[in-house]
Amino acid sequence: MKLINYVIYTAVLLTFTIPVFAQKYKTPADTGKLNAEYVKVQNEIADLTSKLALAQNDLPDYQTKASNAGADAQTAASSSHTDASKATSGNLQDSKDAKKSADNSYGKAKDARSANNNVGKQNEKIRKLTNSLKEKRQRLKDLDIMRAAIYAQLPKN
Repeated sequence: MKLINYVIYTAVLLTFTIPVFAQKYKTPADTGKLNAEYVKVQNEIADLTSKLALAQNDLPDYQTKASNAGADAQTAASSSHTDASKATSGNLQDSKDAKKSADNSYGKAKDARSANNNVGKQNEKIRKLTNSLKEKRQRLKDLDIMRAAIYAQLPKN
């Protein structure tokens, strides 16, 4: 029974003391540095939030461009197919038109692929900004905990 009590008391003591020793700012003398970092993190959060909002607002434009490029590519491919079927008659001008149409179709397909890649890049940018914002918010919470620990050390008036 004494061993179990000893283990429980040790676990409780470690639970409350480990976060205190893990803190970067521990004493009231560190308050200035803590406040400076706090302001820096708040500014970074504001900057990341604005970048994230811009990226999210730009995403529908990228998606629209990708959709339009895909539709253009399909139209060009259909036109190319029609021109190619005309070219089988053996007329030289029809063959030249079919080649031009095929080149145009290929260019439109490349544009559509590029537009889809841009959508993917924008989604990745949004994901990275969201993760970075989450990390900064966690750091701000950690700084709040450190600030509370420092204020708890101050003598009560």
